[in-house]
Amino acid sequence: MDHYGERRVDYGERGVGRGPDGDGCPVRRGPDGIWQVSGYEEARAVLRATATVQAGLGVETVEKLPSRFRRPVLYRDGPEHREDRRQTARFFTPRRVDEHYREVMVEVAEAQLDTVRKTGRGHLAELSFHLAIEVASAVIGLTESRPGIRGRLERFFPEKFGTPGLTSLHGIRWLVRQNSNWLRVYWGDVRPAVRTRRRRRRDDLISHLLDEGCSSGEILGECLTFAAAGMVTTREFVNVAAWHLFGDSALLARYRAADEPGRIAVLQEILRLEPVIGRLRRRTTAPLRLPGDGRGPDAEVTVPAGELVDVLLHRANLDARTVGERPERLCPGRPMAGGAGAPGLSFGDGAHKCPGATIALLETDVFLSRLFALPGIRMAAPPRVGFKDGIDSYELRGCTVVLTDRT
Repeated sequence: MDHYGERRVDYGERGVGRGPDGDGCPVRRGPDGIWQVSGYEEARAVLRATATVQAGLGVETVEKLPSRFRRPVLYRDGPEHREDRRQTARFFTPRRVDEHYREVMVEVAEAQLDTVRKTGRGHLAELSFHLAIEVASAVIGLTESRPGIRGRLERFFPEKFGTPGLTSLHGIRWLVRQNSNWLRVYWGDVRPAVRTRRRRRRDDLISHLLDEGCSSGEILGECLTFAAAGMVTTREFVNVAAWHLFGDSALLARYRAADEPGRIAVLQEILRLEPVIGRLRRRTTAPLRLPGDGRGPDAEVTVPAGELVDVLLHRANLDARTVGERPERLCPGRPMAGGAGAPGLSFGDGAHKCPGATIALLETDVFLSRLFALPGIRMAAPPRVGFKDGIDSYELRGCTVVLTDRT
């Protein structure tokens, strides 16, 4: 029995193919000199370590900004980062999510599904992106945007994190394209919101940043960081969760019959199996001792200072030592060892753990529970799977849903 009182049943496996799951060694140094951490306890230790700083995710680009420019919270570490997270934590508590954002989620989900009801079909990537934009905008405070926010955001987020510079044609093109996209988002979305909140504060992130004395450019950086976390990743999770549910009638029956906590448990297990971001990177600032290196339960390995470490979330979430037997199978409510949460490390861990986990899970459930309540809903075309190599993140496009019963 699981902790929701249901008999434990294993369902399907991963739909997103990320290649082989490694050689079983939880910590190893790759031929390129980058350390790879794929064990759950070892990965969590890296993410919780104070002797590491962010690497990857375009941090090299941010480091080129003038020193007077306040870095977005994603790219800060240490006491400054912890204090910022403490001050903004109130925007992401479960109570606030339920009281402030649930109504937005329901309204947007119903509006998107009305299109499916009227036309008999819909493209899941479009429906879910609109949902994610509206919810994240409510949290951030991007509520005065000019028409076209979706197009501006899609142009801004790159296929891969480029390397800017004036030493190559590629670098120059990257700079021109991204500067143009920054300006579009600033003029179309951030500036109208900032101007409104300079006159009168609201209970949202932009108002908080104004109270902190942030400039418009610094607010733009924070808005784009939160947009990436709250819009792009949630869109992909809605798609992958729907794909699993459409493809497994027994899992879908369980989801439909469950109450909200039971449905969330299904979604958490899907996310453990299919983390949207599969890889996080850190750089060590001091020697880092990790629990094991695959030679035995008591063996340790020390990563020297100044080394790059890739935390492979999609492999760590399959570590049988933590997630239990048959880790490659989907089993909602599975017992997790060592205090691990149901989604595994899919939201990260430590100081940079995603603050919007509750929002992402609830808005996904609000949308999908209503989608699967539509009579005769089915998947007409499965999604195409693509990847962003820098963070090993998947993109699902082309999933079409149709209504076969429109009476």
